Amino acid sequence: MPATKTVDLATHPLTTWQGPLGLPDFAHIGDDDFFPVFDAALKAHEAEIDAIAGNKDTPTIENTLQALELGGDALDRVSSIFWCRAGAHTNDAIQALERDISPKMSRHFSAISMNEKLFARIDDLYQRRESLKLDAETLRVLEKTWKGFVRSGAKLDAEGKKQLAKINEELSSLGTSFGQNVLADERDWALFLDEADLAGLPDFLKSSMAEAAEMRGQKGRYAITLSRSIYEPFSTFSERRDLREIAFRAFTMRGQNGGATDNTSVVRDMLKLRAEKARLLGYGSFAALKLDDTMAKTPKAVHALLDPVWEKALEKAAADQTELQRLATEAGSNEKFAAWDWRFYQEKLRAEKFAFDEAELKPYLQLDRVIDACFDVATRLFGITFEEKQGIAAWHPEARVFVVRNADGSERGLFLADYFARPSKRSGAWMSALQSGYRLGHGSKPVIYNVMNFAKPPAGEPALLSVDEAKTLFHEFGHALHGMLTDVTWPSVSGTSVSRDFVELPSQLYEHWLTVPAVLEKHALHVKTGKPMPKALLDKMLAARTFGAGFATVEFTASALIDMAYHARPDAPEAPLRFEAETLEKLDMPETIAMRHRTPHFGHVFSGDGYSAGYYSYMWSEVLDADAFAAFEETGDPFNPALAERLRQNIYAAGGSKDPEDLYTAFRGKMPSPEAMMVKRGLV
Repeated sequence: MPATKTVDLATHPLTTWQGPLGLPDFAHIGDDDFFPVFDAALKAHEAEIDAIAGNKDTPTIENTLQALELGGDALDRVSSIFWCRAGAHTNDAIQALERDISPKMSRHFSAISMNEKLFARIDDLYQRRESLKLDAETLRVLEKTWKGFVRSGAKLDAEGKKQLAKINEELSSLGTSFGQNVLADERDWALFLDEADLAGLPDFLKSSMAEAAEMRGQKGRYAITLSRSIYEPFSTFSERRDLREIAFRAFTMRGQNGGATDNTSVVRDMLKLRAEKARLLGYGSFAALKLDDTMAKTPKAVHALLDPVWEKALEKAAADQTELQRLATEAGSNEKFAAWDWRFYQEKLRAEKFAFDEAELKPYLQLDRVIDACFDVATRLFGITFEEKQGIAAWHPEARVFVVRNADGSERGLFLADYFARPSKRSGAWMSALQSGYRLGHGSKPVIYNVMNFAKPPAGEPALLSVDEAKTLFHEFGHALHGMLTDVTWPSVSGTSVSRDFVELPSQLYEHWLTVPAVLEKHALHVKTGKPMPKALLDKMLAARTFGAGFATVEFTASALIDMAYHARPDAPEAPLRFEAETLEKLDMPETIAMRHRTPHFGHVFSGDGYSAGYYSYMWSEVLDADAFAAFEETGDPFNPALAERLRQNIYAAGGSKDPEDLYTAFRGKMPSPEAMMVKRGLV
């Protein structure tokens, strides 16, 4: 790392955002700027913490809880820009700094959590909470803060604190290594093809593969990459079974190829450290620790949801496979049906059952029009509007900037979006914040961003999405709305700062509006003719919504069950990949379907611990989202104004200011059962 330069946090572009619209001035931020600013910001935050902890006055909400919430502003600012770059546009310098800063940040926050004087002040407020006459949100923040300190080791003895800090630091480093290893495997693998290898591929995919090859210095050829936006359609349409197999094996072996980028030992060490951390904090397993602050509460409750779904999904997948094998036999295949055949024959079965294929839909799902649809739905439901601002520098030239306005025209915040795959970007799709929205102190407007990995079309051609990609766009925009519509006082309960199994509700619920006929009729316009999707094709698409439910549910639920199997144990398996295989065997996992995320590249769970013992939460939230959209369907109006206002107030605007069950019940009047979700998936 470079020698530390003297930094003025009051003027530096990483900490005082002087760019257009109050954004960071990305044009004047270099890779070398991060290290000295992190160094200075960490020291400044330490001094703020020392001042709060050392205050001789009686603890009050203002001098302790509020001071703690508003402290570390410079660190928040440099961190938000850095982690955005680390995910969306990284390079060797950023990755080296990431390996250095991850354990340093872990040490810093461990020291805060274990600061005895600071905890004593929080504990003092907590013990007096009933007499402080706090409003409901402030009381919740105090209780969550106190519990967060305890769960982070505040009540451990000196040796226990030292041990936990060391575990956290090691886990942070390992999570960084895991993510960088997967990115390297994805970046470095490509299979270059010629025109003769493209049998069955639609034009949109050929264009994307040509662009991917040109980006890798192979102009005039075509590349299969490990981006889902190329891998999945290639697996769906390619008539070359040999190439489908090569791509499948490369995709499923990310992070398990031996050498410097192999994640086998990283996973083993992370699982051991997580089990050790749980024991140290008095929990029977890491899952028990992680679920303590969720709606589910226990691994038993998670299995009560997942196990019945798994059984139904296996039945559905087995019935579907019989049909797929029939098609393969009719096509003259003598090969044993394999995992790399599933998508290919499933698409043919869809064409047989519903008389259309995925390639027919793509011309109607232009990226820019799907973005417009996202915005239009938000305007109709919540009254907010979006105005794109051209020529404003962000972390990459392809990132776009939008001003978000309330119904009265006042500025609500900013939304940034970065849509196309590139080698400098980690795979997947996500939402995050450069700045959260809250009212405490001087207040703050939300600056929210979405990152996608859609295949980039050649210059001058529009980007076309699959239905799944369009749903992903709506999903991540649902998360973005959760951040943008937030209406809370305290930063720590702003936006998506909710329990892990509630956070997917706003995003998954928003997906439903993509397939509302009125939305498709307005925005699903043919790329060449400009005409709306014909009603016959729209009807077929809607009729086919649950097609392939067996495959989709098996690949997802297998990943959720493996995540829970790893973390609900009191100890860690010595050989995680063998444990993965043995667990799948006990579950009767079909060998013709792969987990959506195998262990060596399961970034949700091992690239940090965001979804560790929490991957189930997508399905937990799906129970809620199916029931929530049913509320609109029951009124006969998908944009029912009174219901939309209740949705805004209790789900999108409330953040973590109340218990999630209370929020959902305030919107819907009751908690749901899993039946609506099973029906939505086509499993019953």
